[in-house]
Amino acid sequence: MGLNRSTLLAFLLIAALIAVPFAAPYIGGNYIITQATRVVIFGIVALSLDLLIGRSNLVSFGHAAYFGLGGYVVAIASFHLANDIPLLGWAGSNEALVVWPLAMLVSGLAALVVGALCLRTSGVYFIMITLAFAQMIYFIFVALKFYGGDDGLSMRSRNLFAGERITNATTFYWICLGALALCLLVQWRLIVSRFGRVLSGGAANERRMAAMGYSIYAYRLVAFVIAGMMAGLAGALYANLNRFASPDMMSWLLSGEFMVMVIMGGVASLFGPIIGAAVFLLVETSLSGATEHWQIFFGPFVLLIALYAPRGVWGLVRGGGK
Repeated sequence: MGLNRSTLLAFLLIAALIAVPFAAPYIGGNYIITQATRVVIFGIVALSLDLLIGRSNLVSFGHAAYFGLGGYVVAIASFHLANDIPLLGWAGSNEALVVWPLAMLVSGLAALVVGALCLRTSGVYFIMITLAFAQMIYFIFVALKFYGGDDGLSMRSRNLFAGERITNATTFYWICLGALALCLLVQWRLIVSRFGRVLSGGAANERRMAAMGYSIYAYRLVAFVIAGMMAGLAGALYANLNRFASPDMMSWLLSGEFMVMVIMGGVASLFGPIIGAAVFLLVETSLSGATEHWQIFFGPFVLLIALYAPRGVWGLVRGGGK
């Protein structure tokens, strides 16, 4: 019964995401499309973070660093192309099929370096070191005045996709939704594979898995890199959505928001992080439109979910609130 209900809820969520462009002309036009695009992009980030929190028992407080790096890669590539300033002999690019994979690669390499060091610790030490590295990356980009410093870096236009301009909000939404679908497929395959079972086993009892011959460190490092690459892709999409990248995309506050999305939606549930991103952005938009002190009201809302839906919104609607 639980599996059937989960399948039905997943189907309804997918149907709702697909229906957005068709319903948008009647309920808000491009504004609704833009907000839905934000949900999809942040859903990708939350999904990637859940690979660490929900599957590996790794609470990373620096996940926004990879999100911001992905955004800066596409913005910097566009900047060098537009201003005809070569970067290490490269003229830059505005082609999504070039710069988006590059954003994932750069974010993945950063995650590899950070993860290789952070994963030698655990618990509070792991949390603090991930935060420290994220803040280092944040301040590096604040100091890069050539790329706008703390004012950020604007893009003249969105990237081309296979040579075609994606100025249309609906077209860009479909591209982002396709990216989310691909990330969902990758994460599902990871979860049901031997790799996912080893991650879950390591989270439950690391010593026993080590005694069975598994290198939990190596598995977690791979998961850390994959999560960083997915966050980098989301950052590239977000920079395109706003045609802007800034150090705020790497702030520890944003990392905290990503964690809230995962916990609010439901840790270790495939679709929970996406629902968490949707609920978070919906409540944020509604409250911020009513008052600039919206966090005062948002805090009790999160507290209520923690008290009455410890498995998140996904667990609550499945009938497993507690």
